[in-house]
Amino acid sequence: MNWLLLIIAGLFEVAFAFCLGKAQHSQGSLAVWWYAGFLAALSLSMGLLVKATQTLPMGTAYAVWTGIGAVGTTIVGIIVFKEPATFWRIFFLFTLISSIVGLKAVSH
Repeated sequence: MNWLLLIIAGLFEVAFAFCLGKAQHSQGSLAVWWYAGFLAALSLSMGLLVKATQTLPMGTAYAVWTGIGAVGTTIVGIIVFKEPATFWRIFFLFTLISSIVGLKAVSH
């Protein structure tokens, strides 16, 4: 169950990065709403991370959480914010995903 909470926490990390990016491209009251979404997603992400680390190894949980955030945010950046999808970016994303899966596989 805590692995599921950790995955959801990582997805909320992607959400707070997305909200931050949208806020930077917005003005006025719309930007305020994106910043509010950022704070809500940040709070949920951290709260779920804390809950997950009550039974999961801290180092593994943190690495998986940041990995989900890094991979997800990069994919959102490519799709939503039209960032470049170069060969090396994709290559290192797969390397990062492989490392996350490896950490999960060897954790007890």
